[in-house]
Amino acid sequence: MSKTGKRILKSAREALAYARGEADTGFVAHVPDGIDVKSVRERTGLSQPKFAQRIGVPVGTLRNWEQRRREPEGPARILLALLEKRPNIVEELLSEAAP
Repeated sequence: MSKTGKRILKSAREALAYARGEADTGFVAHVPDGIDVKSVRERTGLSQPKFAQRIGVPVGTLRNWEQRRREPEGPARILLALLEKRPNIVEELLSEAAP
């Protein structure tokens, strides 16, 4: 894995620990209150089923987020915030980890 990939993965793990309340002091994650999930998905160029599969949620959950019937919480918000900044972050990190 590249040096940049390792830093991103470390940051993602720290963000997840923070969301779970396990983070040590010194790390402060800013995750926006509202995330435009549809816009994030569209930036990836993926359909709803493919995007839902990519981030590990049921399609119905994704549709509820996109139609603002529900809001993503915890680690899902963090992942979506990362995808908002880097739409290909999942592929970048996880394709390198594949054997």
